[in-house]
Amino acid sequence: MRGVGIIGAGPGVAALHLPTLARLAERLRVVHLADRGSGRAAALAEPLGAAASEGTAALLADPAVEIVAICSPPDEHAGHILACVEAGVRAILCEKPLATNAADARAVVEACRDAGIPLLVATNHVYDEAWDRAKRYLVALGSDVRSVSVTVALPPNGRYHSAVAELAPSAAPPRGAPDLGDPDVAAAVVRQLVLGLAVHDLPAIRDLAPDFEGVDFAAAVAPLGYSIGFRSSGVPVLLDAVMLPDGPDAFWRLSIGAGADRVDVEFPPSFVHAGSATVRVRSAEPRETTYRRDGSDGYVREWLALAELLDGVTAMEPHELLDDALFAIGLADAAAAAIRAGGAS
Repeated sequence: MRGVGIIGAGPGVAALHLPTLARLAERLRVVHLADRGSGRAAALAEPLGAAASEGTAALLADPAVEIVAICSPPDEHAGHILACVEAGVRAILCEKPLATNAADARAVVEACRDAGIPLLVATNHVYDEAWDRAKRYLVALGSDVRSVSVTVALPPNGRYHSAVAELAPSAAPPRGAPDLGDPDVAAAVVRQLVLGLAVHDLPAIRDLAPDFEGVDFAAAVAPLGYSIGFRSSGVPVLLDAVMLPDGPDAFWRLSIGAGADRVDVEFPPSFVHAGSATVRVRSAEPRETTYRRDGSDGYVREWLALAELLDGVTAMEPHELLDDALFAIGLADAAAAAIRAGGAS
């Protein structure tokens, strides 16, 4: 059994990683949690019989920790990965994004490659069995991908945190809505949302259309969201997302136009273990096929993939990790630049 240390103790840890690891208790066990002084690590660790600490030093020095999950804020990911490498941990799972700039992305991938430490980025949609099923269909169909779109509508995350986590989300002081009429503010908001939200699906998009060419338009959407059109490998891609404080249940669909067919992958809400996504294929006959769902979700499968890397069953592909990161960062930077320029590149 492998010992897991978790850097971070926010709602994502409580609602996602701890329940997932509980399902994999025969292979993985949480032995240490660390926070930045909130006390949440101790509260989460106590029922598990795990250690808790403030900062990263004690966790990285704990001999029971073989694998580290980095669930800290995005701008801390690169530094925490490098600290894990220096400490000689055996494997790292990093929440998305891998890094928030290209230089840091290159540095962390190079460090893990040189040290021989398996690194996995927790893009759970890519590890969902449904995405594998959709890709197999597209390959078997032999059709050229002609368009890709991702449509996301999200209520507050707290709706799902409260349903699955024993601890309520940390209280935060109320903040006003960002002034999306200010181009610099809107650009910063959209850049952050691309790296925090759109990044769920960007590795899947890169599977289909790997060469980012440029942004056609980008806009911030009130109260919080984006609409971005870009081209990759000649394929037009549309990303639409909005977070509505009083909105309906979550909706998250990746749609691919391929020849006369349309493939829709509808993902379950984040922070909920509800099995795999649903894959529907609509063809020109007309005919609609809905594929069976798998009981395992992308959260479970990403941890199993990390275990296989550590056990030598599969090998890390550093160039894929880096290319995924650079694709996301390039899109985020280009979308921000377009917004500052008035919405078009």
